[in-house]
Amino acid sequence: MEKSLNWREYIITRLIRVSGYSAIVFVAAIFYFLLKEGLPALTEVKLSDLLTVRWYPIEEYFGILPLITGSLIITVGAMLIAFPFGIATAVFISEIAPRWVREILKPLVELLAGLPSVVLGFLGILVLSPNLRVFLDLPTGLTALAGSILLGGIAVPTIVSIAEDALDSVPRSYREGAWALGATRWQTIWRVTLPAARSGVLTAVMLGIGRAIGETMTVMMVTGNAPVLAIKLSSIVSPVRTMTATIAAEMGEVASGSTHYHVLFFIGIVLFLISLAVNVAASSVVFRAKKRAERILS
Repeated sequence: MEKSLNWREYIITRLIRVSGYSAIVFVAAIFYFLLKEGLPALTEVKLSDLLTVRWYPIEEYFGILPLITGSLIITVGAMLIAFPFGIATAVFISEIAPRWVREILKPLVELLAGLPSVVLGFLGILVLSPNLRVFLDLPTGLTALAGSILLGGIAVPTIVSIAEDALDSVPRSYREGAWALGATRWQTIWRVTLPAARSGVLTAVMLGIGRAIGETMTVMMVTGNAPVLAIKLSSIVSPVRTMTATIAAEMGEVASGSTHYHVLFFIGIVLFLISLAVNVAASSVVFRAKKRAERILS
């Protein structure tokens, strides 16, 4: 019997280890494939030509700066919307809402996270964009602002779910200690609970950013798909185009092995590196927060 249990434990341990290593292998394989298909673009198109402001592949113009700035302005706009709403909702669910309200809101938030992005994009075309056009008196409602609002809505459930779990993990003794010292509920939330859950909250925000950067269908439907440089404040109410939308819109029609094909994969490399940088930054912040907490406790 004991020998059978040892074999089971050995097999389960090995399976867990293989599963952990497989994540690294899959990411490395994806990155290798992107490099294999994308790096030839650097031999076919000069780097200085890739860093121009005109994207028009039919005429051999492959400037990716408008695509990068379009992705960045929409992501920044989405996080300016998602961060306050997401953290405030997480605090409300975890610290303020009665238990029966919490049991209703939490499943609803998780349900929102599962909504297909194409459905949100469809609502954006039919409802959000026309109202933005009328309300702001714009030539078109298909703008970076529409994409930011919808991406913010997509990122909110991710931020709420992870941040709420982080707030829940804070020991109740922290709150009781603050109340015993005369702190109000809001002082306890702001000065005790949120700082104690800082690493989890920051992780939630970073994952929300990653969710926004990688979104494709929604931004392709509501941003106007105009590859123009988005570096002015007015660009938020103008049509833009993102890297993900460009890959999705053009990869199905491009000739395999062509310069255009390789440049699209090069855009994928840039997108991969941006997502990697976001995740590394999140891991670094969480690691520093844990180290700081360990020093305080010791």
